[in-house]
Amino acid sequence: MPIKGVEQLDIERINSYEDNRFSEKALRQHGAFVVNGIFFYEVLITGTSEAVITGENRKYYEAVIEYFRFFAEHITTFRDVQGNMVKEFPKVELFEIPLKNIQPSQFYVDKSKKKEVGTFIHTKEDVIIPLKKFGNEIVSMDGHTRMAVAAEKGLDTVLAFWSAEEADYLEYFVTEAQKRNIYTPYDLTKLEHDEYEEKWNGFCDAYFAQGDE
Repeated sequence: MPIKGVEQLDIERINSYEDNRFSEKALRQHGAFVVNGIFFYEVLITGTSEAVITGENRKYYEAVIEYFRFFAEHITTFRDVQGNMVKEFPKVELFEIPLKNIQPSQFYVDKSKKKEVGTFIHTKEDVIIPLKKFGNEIVSMDGHTRMAVAAEKGLDTVLAFWSAEEADYLEYFVTEAQKRNIYTPYDLTKLEHDEYEEKWNGFCDAYFAQGDE
């Protein structure tokens, strides 16, 4: 996935919850990264808008932060383990929104991932969702597993922010979601891991491959 400012680097975000190269906390927060196959970094969220970054080569800190913020724009202050400022961005305003008012841009949720995510989601403050407006729709760009867990746990509202990221694909994804009767997070279809990989990742790969042709 090309991200402005880091295209020249090979940055891998670790999506597994089990990897002995990283702490359990970093893996749960999806804050574990490998740069160029040899440098390891963790970005640990410490507050609503703050995080601490660690890693063996500081020259890649800003690139890792840019990559991390593609998925978590609401984190705007980054420090090292000594508390020194590494990078700061303008604050992002959070607001509360009912789950039922959010139109998903995804169709499926991975059951195994939902189980893992469910271990650390307890209140609405644990669920922060990036949103975009399309006409009358308020669309979620990410966080579908977290929303599915919130719905299952009876959380009627979550926290959210308006995303500044470009998302040309989003309108098409919403149309496809609605074709499948997905209108709120309560409608998301739960699939076993292998079926999720096949159906959702297959759909995304096929769509983005069109842009490479």
